[in-house]
Amino acid sequence: MRLRDLGLTLLAAVSVIACSPTTDFDGTSNRLVSTSNLTLVQITEDSVGGITRETSYGSNSIETALPGFTTEGVQTAVENNTEWALAAFNTDGFQVLQVFKGQNGKVRSVHGVTHHLQGPNGERIGMTFADIGTARADCRVGKNLWRGMAICKSTGHPNVELVYAIPGYQGPFNELPASNDLFDAELQRILWTPKS
Repeated sequence: MRLRDLGLTLLAAVSVIACSPTTDFDGTSNRLVSTSNLTLVQITEDSVGGITRETSYGSNSIETALPGFTTEGVQTAVENNTEWALAAFNTDGFQVLQVFKGQNGKVRSVHGVTHHLQGPNGERIGMTFADIGTARADCRVGKNLWRGMAICKSTGHPNVELVYAIPGYQGPFNELPASNDLFDAELQRILWTPKS
């Protein structure tokens, strides 16, 4: 291969890498790393990033609990209705969380809505029911706006729930589908409620 052709080949390879949304340089070397599983926020039983049961509901307190994030009011669907929440965005503008207000002025619940966060057992948005290993017995069928979705407990974490959509499922929507229909269900949201 001639030197000129080698240079064009390398330039083309660099262009492809530069345009890829799933690769980035790690900042310490020229080594490429995948960012598809970049964890911006960790959800545990006790917290979502820096948000805890003591966190007041409001832009300032949520942005303090999530350094580098900004918040903006959004209207979003919860199981039984739509309501206003504060959406938390990372520095790249990805909506990562939706934070809901409780009656006591504290955070009532937080919904994780991107694959750039991780649940207490390593769950990520987009993983399947089978990937996570959720047991059908730990699930119930969603109602109203989440009709036909599976809402399941995160194994070992009673205040964390996993909301699955079931691609192509045609019902009945008032009961959980058979196990083989749940197998490919995709995780859409991770719901955290502060422990009382």
